[in-house]
Amino acid sequence: MEINKLVDLNHLRTAPQLSKCQEKKLLEELEINIFNTDWITIGIMAPCDNRAFEALQSISKKYSSIKFRSLGPLHADGSVFLKANQKTGNVFVRSEKGLGEGILITCQYDEDAKESNTFGPLPLDFFT
Repeated sequence: MEINKLVDLNHLRTAPQLSKCQEKKLLEELEINIFNTDWITIGIMAPCDNRAFEALQSISKKYSSIKFRSLGPLHADGSVFLKANQKTGNVFVRSEKGLGEGILITCQYDEDAKESNTFGPLPLDFFT
């Protein structure tokens, strides 16, 4: 499958393996959206909570303006879905079977007239 734009990911259930060239193109497109949004929410589908936490921390490490509260007390067994909200700093994680794997980024706006857009799934190591 050819992945050239973020929209090409929309119909996927799990993140594809991407070449370095594809990652670069997608990251450039994603950053335009991230930098023009008021805040983002992140959804991470992962095989375990540690992989989800690592993916979330890689985003915060790459973008200093995207921070979340402590992940210390969070835990879930087995496959997980993690939800993080940049605006509130809140992070939640729950066990959930039957998910794919990957990162979903939703660009949010303070104005109701602007529609939010979700991009992904991106590979768990996309931001490293």
